[in-house]
Amino acid sequence: MLGPVILAASRSDKMRRFISAAPGTKQVVDRFIAGESVDDVVPVIEDAAAKGLEVTLDVVGEDITTPEQAAAARDAYLELVGRLEELGLGVRAEMSVKLSMFGQALENGHELALANVRPVVEAAAAIGTTVTLDAEDHTTLDSMFAIHEELRKDFPQTGCVIQSYLFRTEADARRLAASGSRVRLVKGAYKEPASVAYQSKPEIDKAYVRVLRTLMRGEGYPMIGSHDPRLIAIGQELGRQAGRKLDEYEFQMLYGIRSEEHVRLAAEGHRMRVYTAYGTDWYGYFMRRLAEKPANLLFFGRSVLTKG
Repeated sequence: MLGPVILAASRSDKMRRFISAAPGTKQVVDRFIAGESVDDVVPVIEDAAAKGLEVTLDVVGEDITTPEQAAAARDAYLELVGRLEELGLGVRAEMSVKLSMFGQALENGHELALANVRPVVEAAAAIGTTVTLDAEDHTTLDSMFAIHEELRKDFPQTGCVIQSYLFRTEADARRLAASGSRVRLVKGAYKEPASVAYQSKPEIDKAYVRVLRTLMRGEGYPMIGSHDPRLIAIGQELGRQAGRKLDEYEFQMLYGIRSEEHVRLAAEGHRMRVYTAYGTDWYGYFMRRLAEKPANLLFFGRSVLTKG
């Protein structure tokens, strides 16, 4: 399977330099990354709003090694909130954050990440939007869930992400559904060992459906993060079975992937949110997008071979 190989490459400095220098890289990166700055992403938000879509914004960057870098990541999100407020786009755009960017892996990282993310969540609430905490590898999740629970005491709309390939996720879903939380369900995009995660696509998909059924029957707000037509149809059916209205759950897909499906779902009356990443430190995010779907890797390969 290519996925684990690509995920391993995402941690290689040598591969980072090679990919960054490849002639076709920019064409493919531009497919998945909306730009490098807030100014670049504003037209994307406005275009999505015109199509009846909403967005969740991710300032990409994962190699945080100092508290100063973590503070800079916090400030980048605060800048984003300020621009959304100026443009009146807060109701169309929420934010997704990786706690690793806020210093979670540093010394006293749990407390540092909480201290850095709290002002972002507070600023988002002040303009009528919210923040979702992205899931990372399994070793970070206890900290992420604890920070999520702490933030929800003052900002109950703060969301979090769970990953169907992890064995623990069904129990996490039951707890979050009972607490009335906003939860984005994805399959998972990190290389995880067989001791903690399903390894085959059929097992991951079956777990996805079991977890989604739990979320739909619960008290929270499910966010279905998938491009898989079968899982989208299953999500719609589970929503009907649970008696949910179309605005009581939503679909989420990545910027640059199945864009016509974004518009179709919105036209049917579904809430459809586009996960939109931007920033200069794009490499880790980009490599996970390649790992998730072989077609993305083929697209990249063709681009490299036809440029130069």
